[in-house]
This record gives sequence, structure tokens and C-alpha cells, in this order.
Amino acid sequence: MATISLRVNGQARTVDVEPTAPLLYVLRNDLELRGPRFGCGLGQCGACTVLVKGAAVRSCVTPVSSVQGVEITTLEGLASNGRLHPLQQAWIDEQVPACGYCQNGQILTAKALLDRTPNPTDAQIRQGMANTLCRCMTYYRIQAAIKRAAATMRADAGDAGQDPRPVHHRAQREGGSGPGTVGGASEEVTA
Repeated sequence: MATISLRVNGQARTVDVEPTAPLLYVLRNDLELRGPRFGCGLGQCGACTVLVKGAAVRSCVTPVSSVQGVEITTLEGLASNGRLHPLQQAWIDEQVPACGYCQNGQILTAKALLDRTPNPTDAQIRQGMANTLCRCMTYYRIQAAIKRAAATMRADAGDAGQDPRPVHHRAQREGGSGPGTVGGASEEVTA
């Protein structure tokens, strides 16, 4: 056992754990955070995603000792001053969750994407979200929520050159769609 100092959601935390313990286990079992979820345990599905220094990281395969002292953000850390993050609000507005199990990974991966690319194209969204799986196949709603959140964030930042109205998609489910993709044709309609 070792004493590990972490900075989680803006708070300093100290835990006594094995240095090789997966960050996911420490977050859930020791710090009692329920955002990150155990999915595959192999870092492939994304349910366990957290942000480490702003980058989306799979916590199930990240040793806790490797993130000592760096900023870690979980789903619980996105809201600020009692106000949901624009991504969280967009997820509600677009009614994204079906079963909800993957939503932690989806939202945090989207946050990292929007931090890198504030005005992503549909292709950039599909690429950025490609390795975060949703068994319920809510990829169309995920893409719509990301676009809505991006518009809100631009409007909040005072970007007068962009249309701050939410973007809605009507997708035809013809053609293939799979993990991280939005297949078939879609027509973009702005409100």
C-alpha cells in the first residue's frame, strides 16, 4: 500500500492504495464517485472515461500512481455553481440516454472533443467519439447533443459570428451504423 495524492474535481484527496490499482477502482470504491463506470475493463468501451489534464483517459487501465497530483475530472465535476455543463444540459434536451450506462464516457469524451475543436463538423464528431461505445445505439442523439452544446458554448463565449440556436438532426437510419458512427443520410435542420 502507498499513500497517493490526487486532485479530483478541484479537490485534493489522499488515498492509501496499491500504486498499480486502476484509477477507476479508486474513484468508485475509495472516493465514492459514481460517474465513471466499469464496462469492459480493457479500456475499449469508454464507460470508465475521466478527464486527466483535459484529455479523455480510460480509468480502468490507468494505474492510480500515474495520475498522482494531476487534475482529474469526473462527470460529477462538470457542473459548476449548481449549473449543469452545456453538454450535460444538451444530453437532457436531446434525450440522449436510453439505458444510460455509457453516458459518463460519452459526455466526458465529448467534453475533450469540444475543448480541442469548439465547432466540430459531423465527421469530426464521429471521429472524436468513434471509440466510445453505446449498446443502445443512440449515436444520432449523441451527435445532436454535441452540436447543441457546441452552439451553446460558443454563444456563452460571446461568439457573435455563430448561430447560437440549437442544431437538430433528422437522421434516416438507412445504411450502416455502428459503434461511434452515424450511418445513412441525415438532413440538418436548424431551429
